[in-house]
Amino acid sequence: MLRVIAISGAVFLLLGLAAIGWLLLTPSGSEFRYLMADTLITTQHRHWAKYIIGQRQLDARVQAYQQRFNAMGEERDTHEIHLEPQPAAVPPVQEASAQPAPPVEKPLVEIEAISGAGYSGYVMTVNDPTKIRIGVPENKGRGERVRSMVERTGAIAGVNGGGFADPNWQGNGFQPIGIVMSGGKLFYSDLGKSKTTQVVGIDRDGKMVAGRYSLGELQQMGVQEAVTFQPRIIVNGKGLIKNAADGWGIAPRTAMGQREDGAILFVVIDGRQPGHSVGANLYDVQQIMLERGAVIAANLDGGSSTVLVKDGQVLNKPSTKSSEGRYLPTAFLVFEHPEQANIANVWEGLKPGDIDPGKW
Repeated sequence: MLRVIAISGAVFLLLGLAAIGWLLLTPSGSEFRYLMADTLITTQHRHWAKYIIGQRQLDARVQAYQQRFNAMGEERDTHEIHLEPQPAAVPPVQEASAQPAPPVEKPLVEIEAISGAGYSGYVMTVNDPTKIRIGVPENKGRGERVRSMVERTGAIAGVNGGGFADPNWQGNGFQPIGIVMSGGKLFYSDLGKSKTTQVVGIDRDGKMVAGRYSLGELQQMGVQEAVTFQPRIIVNGKGLIKNAADGWGIAPRTAMGQREDGAILFVVIDGRQPGHSVGANLYDVQQIMLERGAVIAANLDGGSSTVLVKDGQVLNKPSTKSSEGRYLPTAFLVFEHPEQANIANVWEGLKPGDIDPGKW
């Protein structure tokens, strides 16, 4: 019996040494270590990555990603959209004829379930980009869940939006990072007049805007709806992420893109749930967008913020304790009649000291 235990122990020791040697001494092992580190970087346990690649490499990797993301937002977007007109009403035919059938009107919102290697999620297509508004919380001091925003405002659907201050990953979801624009008005900004930020939004004509811009540029461009997040992953029809190794780890993801016909694509991928969906990298998201004709696309807040609501129901499985997802400062909401949506500026009149992201 002791001999069996000793042999088993020796086998496990050799396997462990072989695994360590593979992780530390082989190209494939190093690639796997950095994948694990990148995945941890996107979570509240970022500091754990130092035990995999070391603190110096962790700091260098985070800085390198930030520099790369900044560079990905610099190229000026020149894409154009050609909105498809809604089919006109066709009078009834009095007698049989060979006239072609009138075009079928597309629904405003279409939902497609998607899956890939280790992930599952949805693509929501909004066929009229002018029907989208940025929603914000109703009450001061705390964010609001997307489902609540959808129900309260009478929206058809909603997806989580931009980033926010989240001290110790326990924030109240009320303090955005960067800017928030809704209905053509600036609701929130922590920028100076000449500073720039990476935005994701839509202008007055329904054209998606993504990249690095100043407030003055956004106003000149007629941007109506916008939040701050990064990186932009597609510009002028080309993907900016070369391969999966540059995809910033495996995580729940939310992203927004646009086709040439103007349709807006929201990709929502679950993660951190083995047996259901582990998550995707940004290269996966980019390819999903390209396959569906996106000519521009950008990352939105992901992780435990990722949520998709349609007709009052949360369709995906957020990686949170609550099936409703997190309390958030912004969401992209879809309306049949966006001009009737009552979205008030919850931050109006508040001073920076009045907004405490750590106070629940």
